[in-house]
Amino acid sequence: MREALFYTKGDGGRVTCGLCRFRCTIHEGKRGICGVRENRGGVLYSLVYGKAVAEQVDPIEKKPLFHFLPGSRSYSVAAVGCNFRCFHCQNFSISQPPTEGGAIFGNLVTPEEIVARALASGCRSVSYTYTEPTVFFEYAYDTAVLAHRAGIRNVFVTNGYITREALSFIRPFLDAANIDLKSFSDKFYREIVGAELLGVLDCIRDYKRHGIWIEVTTLIIPGLNDSDDELSAIARFIADEIGIETPWHVSRFHPAYRLTDRPVTPLSTLRRARQIGVSAGLRYVYEGNVPGEGGENTYCPGCREPLITRYGFSIEESAVINGKCPECGLVLDGVWE
Repeated sequence: MREALFYTKGDGGRVTCGLCRFRCTIHEGKRGICGVRENRGGVLYSLVYGKAVAEQVDPIEKKPLFHFLPGSRSYSVAAVGCNFRCFHCQNFSISQPPTEGGAIFGNLVTPEEIVARALASGCRSVSYTYTEPTVFFEYAYDTAVLAHRAGIRNVFVTNGYITREALSFIRPFLDAANIDLKSFSDKFYREIVGAELLGVLDCIRDYKRHGIWIEVTTLIIPGLNDSDDELSAIARFIADEIGIETPWHVSRFHPAYRLTDRPVTPLSTLRRARQIGVSAGLRYVYEGNVPGEGGENTYCPGCREPLITRYGFSIEESAVINGKCPECGLVLDGVWE
């Protein structure tokens, strides 16, 4: 265990966690909504520090990040837990621990070991992913500091619910993030996710304000968040408030966990969403989870020359030179070093 960051003590042994936007008030012997932060004797502890539940070398495109060191490898790590309760979670077996009691599982792996393994694997970044990195913040933070010193970048794959104070704290060591914007409906967030839309929108703005490279993902679920109005609202928010240079990944849904009554997203829906994004002025809109259909490729926003051809998470061909289009010389948005 490790004493948690970002909490205050209250009356009667209660504590208030300030790590995510739920700001849970936690009574003695209880855990927060994430299930991995527990009040013991008026002290809040992280139960997942040093407990890796998943480790893997991934292509950075799997995060998905298409404009951050494309073609590089990222050492991906996770601990148990999440502060959301998404009905369609693909990783529910590790993201949903018992909120009251119960052992927290994982392999004992130190931050030093993660960085050493990343270096040995030739990875250019460490990604905190698979579950929600916010809830294993102390573990991620200590790893990120060491990775930064070793010349390795750091990436969050996140639901976008971290508090401003916690994000500011890790900002010097955090280089990029893929943030889920699951819907533009507060009803969807409350009923399907268990959170509030406005908190996510504010969090995305905070990432942008800090200068962290952002890419946004929307998993499109038939009948729940696939209307033209909703997709247009998401595209306008990204274009108007985050920037037209922000890549938007519109991804195919597959039935999972507690949401098995919905069909797989039709390819035509992804094409429609992509066109909505382009019409809103976004420079880069990608279709996810449909390898080989052409929606994963990068085109120059200036001359429309095809620059990167992808199949799934693999780059088949890249014409980008020093972050520029070789045809018109336009500097592409992202981190291309």
